[in-house]
Formats: sequence, C-alpha cells, structure tokens
Amino acid sequence: MKVIECPRDAMQGLHDFIPTTTKAAYINQLLKVGFDTIDFGSFVSPKAIPQMRDTAEVLSQLDLSQTSSKLLAIIANLRGAEQAVSFEEISFLGFPLSISETFQQRNTNKSVGEALDQLAEIQNLCLKYNKTLVTYISMGFGNPYDEPFNEEIVSEFVQKLSDLKISIISLSDTIGVAEPEVIKDIFKNSITAYTTIEFGAHFHSTPQKTREKVEAALAAGCKRFDSAIKGFGGCPMAKDDLTGNVATEKLLEILEEHSKVPEYSKAEFEKAMVQSIDVFPG
Repeated sequence: MKVIECPRDAMQGLHDFIPTTTKAAYINQLLKVGFDTIDFGSFVSPKAIPQMRDTAEVLSQLDLSQTSSKLLAIIANLRGAEQAVSFEEISFLGFPLSISETFQQRNTNKSVGEALDQLAEIQNLCLKYNKTLVTYISMGFGNPYDEPFNEEIVSEFVQKLSDLKISIISLSDTIGVAEPEVIKDIFKNSITAYTTIEFGAHFHSTPQKTREKVEAALAAGCKRFDSAIKGFGGCPMAKDDLTGNVATEKLLEILEEHSKVPEYSKAEFEKAMVQSIDVFPG
C-alpha cells in the first residue's frame, strides 16, 4: 500500500504566500514520516499558481539524506517538464489530463487533444532522464460542466495512456462527486484490464464521504492513495467552492482498520500534524 502525501495540493489554493523556509521545514518533517512519495511542488506558471513560484528554492532546502520518500512535482506543459527533469532529486513528474475539455482548458490552457500530444513529448523526456510520469485523469468521476462522462470514456483515456506506456495513472475525483459504486466499477475494470499499470486514487472529498470513497477503492484493488494532512487543498482551477483532499489521518485510520496500513513513523506523523498549524493557520 502506498500513501502519497500532497502538501503541494494543500498549499496551492491558499491566497497568502507561505514563506519558502516554512514550506521547506514542513516538507522536511513530512520526509521523516515514511510516506512513499511527497507531492511537494510544481513547475507551472507563477501567474496561475503563485503559491508554487518558489518550488526550486524549496527543493534546495530539503534534506533527503535520511528519507525513503520520493519527490513528485506537478507540471502542466513541456517547459515545466524540462525544468523538473533537471533536478536529480525529483523522481516523479505529475501531469493533469482531463476528461473534460472545459477543465483541460482552464487547468492547462490546452485542448484534450493538445494535452495528449504534449503528454507524449513529456513521456519521452521522462524516459530520457530516468523519471517516472504519473498521469492524473482529472474529472475522472464526473464534471460540473454537463460534459459527457461514463465508464467507457474513462476506459478510452486509460487505453490512450497505456499506448504511451504510462506506468502510473491516478484517477482523480477533482470536484468530490464520486459515488462508491462508480469508484468500484472504474477501478476494478481498469486494474483488471491493465495489469502493468499502477492505479491510484486522488479523491477530493467532504469528511463525511471520505470513508465510503476509500473503502470502495480498496474493495476494487486500489493500492495507491493521495491525501493531505487535515484534508486541506482542492483544485483552484476546478470551481469556486473547493472540496478538500482526503485527510491523511483519516486515510491511515481506514487503512489500519483494513490491515493495509503502510509502515510509517507515528511519532513523526504527529509532529507533522502539529507543524501543519504553522503552514495552515486558522
């Protein structure tokens, strides 16, 4: 079981800029916990996501000498990917590919077709620099734009990514609308049909819906979950009222009940919970 902690997703929608040293100190604490991966920053336009304009500076202040966690950075185009691959410390590049044409334009200023073309270039770049590309299927369980959505469309997108030899796909409930039966069907079908791909769940959720979403994905065989301490975050490009991430503390509680909790330091996790107050005041 893999837990990907997402401070980048938690921070990116905040209006007030978090000082670089505060970001780095918080991520350094997260690196002590034992998460599989830390989604720590992004190389995107600072005009679009001003909170992440200091990702390179944050990276320079991280202590990776005694951690097993790997680093993931989000990119939205080839230019961002070229920046990210230049850092040896980064193992994963994450690219958001949307089922929704509207959201793809809002999020990356590209059509879905253009995004797929760029994704192919980014995949080649990752292979050249020994990085792994994680592709997020955004709006993977529905969208607020009245655009077509069904399980067959998701399967078509997964097939396109399989053709590009993408090895990790994270199905994203961008606006928090996924229902348990839909989650089960989509994950079960994908996991069964594409045995060489690692499928993950990136759920945005209200606290009341977290358990049913996580348990549905678990029942379908999902072994990779994204989360953020205290459930902060959500996509600022999706809609005006953000739905936050699955809270890491709740995710770990559910995984423990199902005897699927990964190895991690509870003491260091509690320290991260306390330190999060400095990062997310109020």
